[in-house]
Amino acid sequence: MNSPTPPSPSRSAPISAPRDEKPGRPLEPRVEQLIAEATALFQDAGYRNVSVEEIGAAVGLTGPAVYRYFPSKTHLFVAVMVEQIDQIRDNLDRRPPAGQGPDAIYEVLVRATRALLRRPALSTAMIQSNSTANAATVPDAGKVDRVFHQILLEAAGIENPSEDDSTAVRLMMQLWLGVIQSCLNGRISIPDAESDIRTACDLLLTRL
Repeated sequence: MNSPTPPSPSRSAPISAPRDEKPGRPLEPRVEQLIAEATALFQDAGYRNVSVEEIGAAVGLTGPAVYRYFPSKTHLFVAVMVEQIDQIRDNLDRRPPAGQGPDAIYEVLVRATRALLRRPALSTAMIQSNSTANAATVPDAGKVDRVFHQILLEAAGIENPSEDDSTAVRLMMQLWLGVIQSCLNGRISIPDAESDIRTACDLLLTRL
């Protein structure tokens, strides 16, 4: 179902600017409700088959009311991905990867891969939406990159990354997203995906 063209967002829309990147910061209750409902609906039906009106109705809001919190469906969906990244960080805090360096990054990426592949419709939509979102107009898209980049650096035990460190991790992230997309599309198997991630870590992260 296609959504109508959203109204121009007001300057007070809380998600028109990137959210605080400190873990554990509570969300506004209405924003939290919208993200939770969007996650559930997207998980079942995918991105294209869910309208903003349906998401709003699940929490007692009209479509225009939802747009006061999220200027577009893309803003809302990228916010869903931010929440998924925050959950990955929380899980790593509870169960840190073994060791440091490339092996730790490999473990983080494999654990994230398995979590994403358990919810293929949601993961496909998150990756597609985030990859097409312009960080200038959807600031949370930039947050996804920054937070996941920091998660990998922390896993590797790198507190003061050099330019080469940051570049290697950024390239690893980009390659990993491509591997995930290929797996979601049925082009490679899960064992092949994990093998490709291992090879990429060995090739790109040898100097960490």
